[in-house]
Amino acid sequence: MTFDPVTEHEKTRAALAAAIPRLVRLLRAVPDPDAASGVPVWSVGDVGAHLAAVYLAYTSVASPGEPVEWDGVLPPAEGTFTERITALNARSVTLFGAGEGVRPADFVAERGEAFLRVTRGLAPDTPLDAPWYGGLPLTLATVTGLMLGETLVHGLDIARGAGLPWSVGPDEARLVLGQSMPTMMTAALDVEKARGVGIAFDLVIKGGLRLAVVVEDGTMTVTRDAPPRVYDCRITAEPATFLLVSFRRVPVWKAVVLGRMRAGGRRPWLAPRLGGLVATP
Repeated sequence: MTFDPVTEHEKTRAALAAAIPRLVRLLRAVPDPDAASGVPVWSVGDVGAHLAAVYLAYTSVASPGEPVEWDGVLPPAEGTFTERITALNARSVTLFGAGEGVRPADFVAERGEAFLRVTRGLAPDTPLDAPWYGGLPLTLATVTGLMLGETLVHGLDIARGAGLPWSVGPDEARLVLGQSMPTMMTAALDVEKARGVGIAFDLVIKGGLRLAVVVEDGTMTVTRDAPPRVYDCRITAEPATFLLVSFRRVPVWKAVVLGRMRAGGRRPWLAPRLGGLVATP
């Protein structure tokens, strides 16, 4: 059964609309912004500043009337996709310094509402240009999924550091994977590691999402609802688990031990290769 892109996009918008106030409440409840977060090099306050920058960036690309001067923010054009995103992430936490008078919670609330407002009624395949991705073709559906993913994963980073509750539900995780993974996995491929490699993965996310991930000599394609074919390896995972494993927030061994991820197919031992081929900033 193929998915309906319009219906799934609306579900993703609804999930984002529900996640934003949760994130805002979390940011306002942080007792110590200087506490270490779930991101080794960032404090809880740094993650909040990064989220404010993320919401600024994605809202700006969806709002032509609110341009951002990217020349002073973007890293040099040289370097791999992952190197550029890593540099931009490091820059993002400096955009909202303590002296700027900007509270991340208030900014996220305002920008999140603005994003949902200006994109209401737009088709999911509406093209958007995000300069920091170096020309990577994006659609509104992908960007909405990316915003939801940033909210869920970095909300967890903040909660872990602040000792506060936070959950990543299976339905919202599945939406992130379905909307953003086909584009972002391909973009984050480590081309050098993928040279000479030929592996077809059948990625089965419990609850209905299925992705064909095919690596062929330095290239990758990720396809939803692909026609039948022979796969080398099948990976079956719970949606929240695969999302957090993909972002290196949960180790693969733990997901396997807990029974939340397993490998099968003709060559199940190839499953660990997927994580090694897709880089994470």
